[in-house]
Amino acid sequence: MRNLLEFLSKCYHWLLFAVLEVFSFVLLFQFNSYQGSVWFSSANTLVGKLYELDAYVESYFSLTKINKNLTLRNFYLERQVNQLSRLYADLTRDTTILERNELEFLSRYKLIPAKVVSNSVDRNDNLMTIDRGRKDGVEIDMGVACGNGVVGVVYLVSDHYSIVMPVLNYHSRISCAIRHRGYFGYLKWQGGDANIAYVEDVPRHAKFKRGDWVETSGYSTIYPPGVLVGKIIEVYNSRDGLSYKLKVQLSTDFGNVRDVFVISDKSIAERTRLLEAARDSMLRGNKE
Repeated sequence: MRNLLEFLSKCYHWLLFAVLEVFSFVLLFQFNSYQGSVWFSSANTLVGKLYELDAYVESYFSLTKINKNLTLRNFYLERQVNQLSRLYADLTRDTTILERNELEFLSRYKLIPAKVVSNSVDRNDNLMTIDRGRKDGVEIDMGVACGNGVVGVVYLVSDHYSIVMPVLNYHSRISCAIRHRGYFGYLKWQGGDANIAYVEDVPRHAKFKRGDWVETSGYSTIYPPGVLVGKIIEVYNSRDGLSYKLKVQLSTDFGNVRDVFVISDKSIAERTRLLEAARDSMLRGNKE
């Protein structure tokens, strides 16, 4: 208390000056219309700028959530378009059937949103790290995609992070099909251009053309059918001449991947158990 009194006794004239200044400004702006209008317009301008800055900062920090929602929405829309196209090709015109089929398909799996925290595109064994792991429901061999299409397959998992083997890896092989054609092969990257990969082992009797789209076939337990892969830009004969090799421009920009999601298919466990049971049955039959 003594220190406070000493401070006030030493600086009372400055405090008195500040009080008088504030009082004079109040009188000036309150009883003079011109000065008052200038003050309020300036104050409103300043407040407006502050609100604008606050809105800009808030919108900037909300971009992460927006990008995540757009990524998921793009995937669902792509799936809906593919499903509708297939059903339309079968001459099904009942819109209630279309809706039931799509909802039934989407209910089989869930999507786990994730952020890419590290990535490479200039090596033969490129790997990608995402910020979701075992505690988030991620498991090895789950598919990873983004709003533009296929990204890769979960390779290693820790509690909070996962390593993804992207398409841009020599060891990556993903079962693919030509959209609306039904013929399938295996997607493989051969190095070099990060926008180009190849679909191999497409049968010679397959009918397709350049410009057709390639998507996942659904013949593995990693990806559901219809996830976009890319567009056919060239067609080659295989080395043995028994199949085609398709040059595909990938739909995913691997140099700019930020938001992805891991695909957790609820039917994988059931299919795996059924496959293992079939193999066990065959082994017992061979022994007998």
